[in-house]
Amino acid sequence: MRHIIELKDGWQFTNLDGQTSEVSIPHTWNAIDGQDGGDDYKRGTCTYTLALQKPEFDPDTQEVWIEFDGVNASAQVSLNGQDVCSHDGGYSTFRANLTGLLADENELVVKADNSKNDRVYPQMADFTFYGGIYRMVRLLVVNKAHFALDYLGSSGIRVTATPEGAGAKVRVQSRVTTGDVTVTLIDRKGRVVGTGTGLDTTIEMAKARRWHGVEDPYLYTARCEVTVDGSVTDRLEIPFGVRSFRVDEKHGFILNDEPYDLHGVSRHQDRKGIGNAITREMHDEDMALIREIGATTLRLAHYQHDQYFYDLCDQYGMVVWAEIPYISEHLPNGRENTISQMKELIHQNYNHPSIMFWGLSNEILIGGICQELVDNHHDLQKLVRELDPTRLTTIAHVSNTPVDGPMHHITDVESYNHYFGWYGGKMEQNGPWLDKFHAEHPDICIGISEYGTEGIINWHSNDPQCKDYTEEYQALYHEHLAQVFEDRPWVWATHCWNMFDFGCAARNEGGVAGRNNKGLMTIDRKTKKDSYFVYQAYWSKQPMVHIAGRRHAQRAGETTEIKVYSNQDTVVLYVNGKEAAQQTAHRVFKFNVALEEGFNTILAVAGDVKDSITLEKVEKEPDCYTLPEFNERQEGVANWFKQVGSLDLKAPMEFPEGYY
Repeated sequence: MRHIIELKDGWQFTNLDGQTSEVSIPHTWNAIDGQDGGDDYKRGTCTYTLALQKPEFDPDTQEVWIEFDGVNASAQVSLNGQDVCSHDGGYSTFRANLTGLLADENELVVKADNSKNDRVYPQMADFTFYGGIYRMVRLLVVNKAHFALDYLGSSGIRVTATPEGAGAKVRVQSRVTTGDVTVTLIDRKGRVVGTGTGLDTTIEMAKARRWHGVEDPYLYTARCEVTVDGSVTDRLEIPFGVRSFRVDEKHGFILNDEPYDLHGVSRHQDRKGIGNAITREMHDEDMALIREIGATTLRLAHYQHDQYFYDLCDQYGMVVWAEIPYISEHLPNGRENTISQMKELIHQNYNHPSIMFWGLSNEILIGGICQELVDNHHDLQKLVRELDPTRLTTIAHVSNTPVDGPMHHITDVESYNHYFGWYGGKMEQNGPWLDKFHAEHPDICIGISEYGTEGIINWHSNDPQCKDYTEEYQALYHEHLAQVFEDRPWVWATHCWNMFDFGCAARNEGGVAGRNNKGLMTIDRKTKKDSYFVYQAYWSKQPMVHIAGRRHAQRAGETTEIKVYSNQDTVVLYVNGKEAAQQTAHRVFKFNVALEEGFNTILAVAGDVKDSITLEKVEKEPDCYTLPEFNERQEGVANWFKQVGSLDLKAPMEFPEGYY
């Protein structure tokens, strides 16, 4: 059977300056400079060296493999001076067989390279490309008769569960080095519900409980065993779910033949001062926060995420959009890398029932259009259909992608990244744009893959305006967008950009360096912005109430607006212990109240839930509430989309008046 040895501690790390220090895995060398806003974070080749003792194993019957969960962006691995393997792509698993190279004492060397180049994605994007061995490394001691470890980083097992009436047919395909395969299907209570044998076996289940999103994420387990002469030599347990899904142009997403609203967030994986070298406990915290807000879907952007997080999505019922980092520009020398990253994404994640959409690219027209770019999307679409006909493909269009251009009708469904009301235009344009597109292209299932504004918890205003970076404007924008989407059930999915603030070394705006501040929470996961509670009010089924503006704690004027978010029908507001008003509304409640001099206690009660804050009435609100740059210059926001290249392929990219 398998023996797993994590290689976490004792690594000697040599940086670009030739300095060596001891580190533990996961590790990145850009945890600080990748978030400082200087746009000069260190990119190049750094070296990790480990003194590795040969594990105990029988060379006659066993092998030793090394497994990397993620090295960004390219890796070269050697053992005792001999090349072991290389890998291009910073977000997927890869392995190599070390058996014939092992001595009693060994030197394992990994060269990790996040240099700029023209062949490995991503190269241009609005996030930091943290270099390092930022996910776990382990040794696998396995019997020579085992499930294949050398097939694109996959488990060597492919489980396809197809609903059949009240039951299901479960096809299990295996790749093994040698030996026979036995499959046992087990339910959540440990009961055997089906068995089969062979490299390609289909097992019928008379009754099969459906995996039904956050409402009932029911998982079965396929226990797969390699046997030789009746003895088990390798065993893997693969969780799987039984579900059907489709997208309808008129009714949106359908799960198990029932309409199922896909509303959720996008997620980047990094953290403040840590970069992408995060722990399982951090993954757990992210999932808990996403569940708490009431999301039903996740767009895991803009690359393959950790297997552990996909497991969490399976367990908690998130419907997932998974994608490769084919982003912002087409690299002529990078076509093969898009193919290899897509193959790895699908083969490594095929068994996750949460994943229902494969994303081909994101905002790819920022760098301009060419026929090769269009052709590559057709090639990727064909590849995905061949590798996985059970799921749908999608794409995230940059906002001003021509609505009648050649990028449409490639993927099964489509989405747009729209920022009307931030980079340009008004928030009120979002609804009319969707209605017009839906009316003119009724055959295209349309979603919104990104939308949002910066919201920085230091800045506040009684009169929030576009581009002022205040927490209040971000909340006002999301109040509007949440209702826009609720009113349009034919939008197949919406993914707010972003669940968390994230690192972007090129950014220095809003008084914050090195960060994209569009998150509903801060990058350290310590502060939920008011906009977080907008969506909790719209999405969560758990009774909640939240008083907005608690960081806007000093208020001037005869009266002030108290805004409350709740998923209850009625809210009662108390000021200093006295009932001030009662209101019935939908999700957003607004009260105009007069504060007393000094400190005031505000209490909101909605059914059995309550929330309170303290506000101080002052003569003049502090200057520190307003971003100095906003008053001095009144200029626009740093606009990522100013980099858009030429698009004169059949349909030129247009910039509608007032949008950009």
